[in-house]
Amino acid sequence: MNNKVLITGITGFLASHITIQLLNKGYKVIGTLRSHDRNDSIKSTIETHTKNIHNLSFAVADLNDDTVWDAVTRDVDFIQHVASPHPRQAPKSDDELLLPAKQGTLNILKSAAKNGVKRVVMTSSLGAVAYGKSYEELEKTLSEEDWTDETNLADTTAYYRSKTVAEKAAWGFVSYENIDLELVTICPGAILGPILESDFGTSANIVISLMDGSFPAIPKIEFDIVDVRSVADLQILAMESPTAKGKRYIATAGHLTLKEISQILKGKYPNRKIPVTELPNFVTKFLSLFQPMLKSILLETHNRKTTNKKAINELGWVPTSPQEAVISCAESLFLNNILK
Repeated sequence: MNNKVLITGITGFLASHITIQLLNKGYKVIGTLRSHDRNDSIKSTIETHTKNIHNLSFAVADLNDDTVWDAVTRDVDFIQHVASPHPRQAPKSDDELLLPAKQGTLNILKSAAKNGVKRVVMTSSLGAVAYGKSYEELEKTLSEEDWTDETNLADTTAYYRSKTVAEKAAWGFVSYENIDLELVTICPGAILGPILESDFGTSANIVISLMDGSFPAIPKIEFDIVDVRSVADLQILAMESPTAKGKRYIATAGHLTLKEISQILKGKYPNRKIPVTELPNFVTKFLSLFQPMLKSILLETHNRKTTNKKAINELGWVPTSPQEAVISCAESLFLNNILK
């Protein structure tokens, strides 16, 4: 297979899994990173999971630098746009996330259109679908037709607002610029599954916090969970399938409360001290006054019902179970010495 795929943010959790699957399918892959400092380490990581490492190359490109993407996207057939700012600490200003997420996406799309790229698959988020909602809206099952209201600050985070704004900007670009570039967006829930190195996705902190003694008791919150390998699979299905052109797909494998995640981990590691007692919501709200990072998880006290039927029915997607995503994440944290 001679098709060439550009993947943005190759050192990221999801992007490295997509890269492995693309290489194993015979694609040539160009991975972007902010500097060549990570070339050797990410190549070494990926090499342990594929025999086709010779088809991998790298390019330095920053999302905010609109001067580099014309060269980076030249002679590329497809783009997997995965990179997006996602800090571990809450940003001081929304603009720290919104501006680079939106402008970076537009920089890539403009260059892709100019260079005749066939299709861009953009990693969005369930945060662009299921938030900014009223209690009445949360009574229904949400689908790809639904959008987060980024103006509703009470039911969104800066990250969710950035993903919403960036995805809306992408659809606006391909709709109004009268171009042939095809766009597909994937909206995953909380991504777990096996981490490949110590530079792991932020969702893995869900498992870490339950197993490292961070919480003597657990907040009464819940998530849509999806395995990183399943998201990578869906991103590639969305790239290859003619059916996917111009569509959004929700990527979730099931819904778990934090208590259910704790019970899964307790079943796997019965001798480890893992909390299973839930905190009442009012206690979590009180603690959030002193720990600002807890404020974002207060949004997860609602069951935001979503459906993955579109990806399953249209693309034949078969997601790994959320239980497997939790267990494989935990196992990989020990393998990478993040947990002892």
